[in-house]
Amino acid sequence: MQFSPIIIGTMRWGIWGANHSVKEVQKLIEVSLNEKLYTFDHADIYGDYTTEKLFGDAFSEMNLKREDVQFISKCGIEMPCENRNFRVKSYNYSKEHILKSVDQSLANLKTDYLDLLLLHRPSPLMNPTEIGESFAILREQKKVRHFGVSNFSPSQFNLVNDAFPIITNQIEISLNQTNSFIDGTLDQMMLKKLQPMAWSVMGNYFTGKSEENERIKKVLADLCRKYSAEENQILLAFILKHPAKILPVIGTSRWENIVKFKESLRINLENQDWFKLMEAKTGNEIP
Repeated sequence: MQFSPIIIGTMRWGIWGANHSVKEVQKLIEVSLNEKLYTFDHADIYGDYTTEKLFGDAFSEMNLKREDVQFISKCGIEMPCENRNFRVKSYNYSKEHILKSVDQSLANLKTDYLDLLLLHRPSPLMNPTEIGESFAILREQKKVRHFGVSNFSPSQFNLVNDAFPIITNQIEISLNQTNSFIDGTLDQMMLKKLQPMAWSVMGNYFTGKSEENERIKKVLADLCRKYSAEENQILLAFILKHPAKILPVIGTSRWENIVKFKESLRINLENQDWFKLMEAKTGNEIP
């Protein structure tokens, strides 16, 4: 399956962030498609279970073909909030819950199918056989075309993949969070010739004060001048440089930033510059 080179994350479009109107969401969709970024990332819980419907209401009013876009959604987290009467936050990968969650996402997004369904986070109680049976039903019913996981370790990925073939693992990757470079997660994706997806691609650089971010800031200043780019573009280019061909999920709720992130695709960081950033992240010379 060919996803757009940058995936548009919708988590902050609703009440968890910008609280956009339908028209504002339509503007974000329009700009994304103008930039040839046609894959949109959702989850059932975003906006306390309201953001999928916001997007679906906006998209359904636009004169767009469903086959020209891709919808990703996630399920499995049961989150207490005004819209759900759960006593405690938990994970649920029973067949009943997976099938019900997909039906609700389809209704919210006003679509007949998802291009990709992800299990949102691994559960200690997940039964791979039951998950595989659920996926088989959803594929047979043509409600979901492809399946994957999110935030899974390599062994957890294999557990599900052995029950039913999955195509990706969406994990946290940024200059601030590089564990996947060494913990085998990206190695596994490359061995299987699958493309990983990355969330929180800016890390905490713009939101957290730390010695690490101060070191990164100094290196970014030089690289921004060298590549005629902005900080967020260099941070994204850092991820795009990895040979795993990571698909970044950008979480912006501003259409201007979508355009800026698209421009990062032109930046090919030199090897030495990539390692300058890694050195700034750790505060130590590369071993």
